[in-house]
Amino acid sequence: MNARSYNVLFLCTGNSARSQMAEALLNDMGKGRIRAYSAGSHPAPNVQPLAAQLIADLGYPTDALRPKSWDEFAAADAPAMDIVITVCDNAAGETCPLWPGHPALAHWGVADPARTPDDPNAFKQAWLALRRRIELLLALPLDKLDRLAREQHLHQIGQTP
Repeated sequence: MNARSYNVLFLCTGNSARSQMAEALLNDMGKGRIRAYSAGSHPAPNVQPLAAQLIADLGYPTDALRPKSWDEFAAADAPAMDIVITVCDNAAGETCPLWPGHPALAHWGVADPARTPDDPNAFKQAWLALRRRIELLLALPLDKLDRLAREQHLHQIGQTP
C-alpha cells in the first residue's frame, strides 16, 4: 500500500533565504513522503549567497534553487498544496492568493538572516530553527489529521524556538 504524498509550500516575501532553506531541508528530510516548494510575494532576483552556500556546504542539492513568485503556485496547473507555511512576518501579513484545495495554513516566523547578509551565523540560526520545526512536522501523523487538526499542530510547531 502506497502512502499518500503531501505538498508543502513555504512562503517568504523575497523567497531568497528562509523559504529556500526550508524547501531544501524538507525535500531531503521528507524522503518523498512530502514534496516541498517555496515562493515569495515579491521574489528577489537571486537566492541569498550565504543561504545557497550553507545549503551546499551541508550537502543539500542547490541546482533547483531559484526565487519564484507565489503566482506560480496559484495557477490552475500548479501542484495542489496540502500545507502553506509563511516563514516571515511580512508574508504572513500580506493578502495571499486563494490556494486551490484549501490547504492547512500556518505561520512559522523565523528571523530574517538577509537583514545581515554578511553574517553566516544568522543564516545558521535560521537553518537550525527551520530544521527543528521540520523535524516536528515530519513527526506528525498527517494521514490521520484533518485540515483543522493539521493547522493546530502546525501553529504549535511555529511557536517552537
